[in-house]
Formats: sequence, C-alpha cells, structure tokens
Amino acid sequence: MPSPTRVAVVGAGLAGLTAAHDLSARGCEVVVLESADRVGGKIRRTDVAGVTVDVGAEAMLHRRPEGFELARSLDLEVEHPAVVSSRIWTRGALRQLPRSLMGVPLDLDQLAASGVLSPEGLARVRREPTLPPEVLDEDVTVGDLVARRLGDEVVDRLVEPLLGGVYAGHARLISARAAVPQLVSLAQRGSLLELGAALPSDRDTPVFAGLPGGMGRLPETLAASLDVRLSTTVRALERTEDGLRLVTGPTTAPVALDVDAVVLATPAAPTARLLADLAPTAAADLAGIEYASMAVVSLAFRAADAAALEATGSSGFLVPPVDGRRIKASTFSFAKWGWVRRAGAAAEEPLVHLRTSLGRHREEAALQASDEELIAWSLADLAEATGFAATPVDAHVQRWGGGLPQYALGHVERVARIRAAVERVPGLAVCGAAYDGVGIPAVIASARTAVARLVPPGVPAESSAESAAG
Repeated sequence: MPSPTRVAVVGAGLAGLTAAHDLSARGCEVVVLESADRVGGKIRRTDVAGVTVDVGAEAMLHRRPEGFELARSLDLEVEHPAVVSSRIWTRGALRQLPRSLMGVPLDLDQLAASGVLSPEGLARVRREPTLPPEVLDEDVTVGDLVARRLGDEVVDRLVEPLLGGVYAGHARLISARAAVPQLVSLAQRGSLLELGAALPSDRDTPVFAGLPGGMGRLPETLAASLDVRLSTTVRALERTEDGLRLVTGPTTAPVALDVDAVVLATPAAPTARLLADLAPTAAADLAGIEYASMAVVSLAFRAADAAALEATGSSGFLVPPVDGRRIKASTFSFAKWGWVRRAGAAAEEPLVHLRTSLGRHREEAALQASDEELIAWSLADLAEATGFAATPVDAHVQRWGGGLPQYALGHVERVARIRAAVERVPGLAVCGAAYDGVGIPAVIASARTAVARLVPPGVPAESSAESAAG
C-alpha cells in the first residue's frame, strides 16, 4: 500500500496527538477527531484556588526517553521532582519506603529499618536466595510471582501499593510479563534479592520528570498545531474502494469522512466497537480488556496551616489496601514539585497544594460516593496519617471512569493478536495505553509504532497527485 496522504486520528489523548504530530511531520494531511470537549485524555490540569495543577497524570518516567524528548522538541521546559522520599502508611505509621523494583526490595537493611514487614515477614524475605530459579512456561501474575519468592507480606505491603499507584489494580490479577517483565527475567535467572541488589542504582539520574505548569501542557502544545475537531464522535468505520470511511454526526444526519488511513487512539471498548466488522478478532480481544476507575482529589490549604505536612519531610505516601484505608495514596504536590510550591507561594495568601487518589479495579462502588464524601474521606485519612487537620481553601474532584487498562494474564499475547488482526486491514493502526504500558513514555512509543506501521521511517507521505497516479 502507498504511504497515505490523508489520515484521520480518532482520539485526542496523548497517543492520538503524538501520532498526529508525527504524521504531520512526515507530510500527511491529518485530522484528529475527539468525542470530548477538550484534548489530553487522562492528562488534564485545572484551577484549584487560583493555581493551575494537574488532576490527571502529573509525571512521566524520565529513565525512558520518549516523554522528555518529545517535551523538549516542543520547547517545553522539563522539571524533576524535589529530592525528598516517599513514605508508606502501614502498620499504624508513616514509614520510609525502601528502595525497590515495583515493591521487590533492593536493600535489605532499608527494608528491616522501615518496619514495613513483621519479623516473620522479614525472615521469609531473607530465605529467598535459597530458592531455585523460577521455571515460567506460562504467564504469572506479579503478586503470585513475588509471593512465591518473598512471601505474602511483601505483596500486600509493598507491591500492592506501588502497582495500585500505576495501574489502580491488584497485584494478583496483573500480568508480570506485561507489567514488570524485568522481574520475570530476574526470577528465571535466580534470586530476586541478589540480582536486584546488583542492579545499577542510577541515583544520580532522576526517575521522574514533569512540566512547570503541569503535564497538561504537553497535549495542549501538541494540539495547538493540529486540526483537532472536538465534540466529534466517530460512530462507524468502514472500508471503501480507496481507503477508509469514518462516520460522525448524529444518526439522523451522518457525516462521512473518507481518508487513506486511520489511527485508532481510543480506549479498548470504543476501539472494539469500531473494529467489530473490520477486524472482529481484534475487536473480541479488545473487548476483554478491563479498566479501573479512580478519582483524584486536589486540595489547597493555607501555607501557614501546613506545618504538619512539612514536618513529614516527604513528598507523600502510599497506602497498602490491606490496611483498609479509604485513600490509596497522597502526593504532597508542593513538596514534590518546585513549580507547584512557587505557584502557591505567589498567591495573594500563600497556599500549598496536595492530592489524594481513591479507587481500584473492580472497586467502583467506592466511587459512587459524592464529591463531598470523597473530600471528607481524604481529609480524615490525611489527619490520621500525618496529624494534619486543616480546612482546605478549595478542593476539586476529578473522576476517571474507566481510566486505567488492566493487563491481565496473557496480555502480551492478547496485544500480539490484536496487532496481527489490525495489520490485515490496509491503512489501519491502533495505539494507546491499552497495549504496551500505561505511562507517558510507553504511550508515546505506542503512537510511534502506529505511525511506523502507516508511514515507515524515512518514507515521506506521497502527494495527493502521486497517490492518484499510483
């Protein structure tokens, strides 16, 4: 198939906007169709007490290059979080979070000093080097793999809160090969503790990065140079003699858009609906991907009232579900991000901002509470964890219904089947968080995989006249 000249990208989240940006750079005429009234997907910023803060994804992994390289190519300044550690609220106290690989401890002395595990749990961990390497002929969940090697306490009090922060999921339901392939590789070679302790610490390399003003600036900047049509739902996708047709508009007055190629950068469920006729095998696999819902509660307080938070000397804390709290984490944004602290300090009355998150996979009933209840639960848990009991100046609740895809057992094989089926449809590609990772760099990489499928690197899109002549 010749390289496309007219491309429609469905979805104006980060994946769709990255794909559209790269396709435009390769000479394609691109239109982005978005059903919502804004761009950004799960990256969003809004005003809380006069300060604009992120209410979705707030950071990107810095040790993968895709995110910060894209930001810098758009002339966006990158900022790293302050060098302050996180805590874990468990066993009745805020405890130092030991260095780990997704909860697998990399420093036994730190683990022992933290008090996160009971003496029995710590003794179980110390026996791990005596176990033989894992023989993994089939996929295994992160929780089951770690429990076999290190015991249930490590899963419950370390792995669960860390995975909950990334996927809003449960360790015993998430595929190790899809979510933490490095753990699988280490376990097959021998001891997680010994091999993990030998990994380079990269202490001088920041783990995360953000953007002053909020990660929301990344999709906003991408969209500024693109043809993005908001509040435009794609109702059908069909093959034509020359390419693909998208149908938008109300059912009583449908609007057809004919293009050479389409990138579907939508979550699994809407992608499955659009592929039901074109690629039924892919549609069936996509329909089987579950999503977790969650809520982010952003709070602004008078800086003069924040002494208890400052006294923790941390950037926030994680909460293991085994401890039965309402919130699963809290980020002290003012302590983590210099730009947030500066913005709050510049307010007429100096402010500090923080946020909590609530909700996990298959626990959506907890989010049926009102905004007022979610705020009250957040304040109560903050007070119990830190002793901080001030009244917020402002609060904002951002609900992310179906926000995070869950990588169940067999996810890697599922994605391979989806892509194989999609590739049988000329001019079609898919991308987004449902495939290769939910973090910002992984989503950007997925968009670039989709673009390379349609326009191989180094091959510019053909002109319309050349396409017609061909």
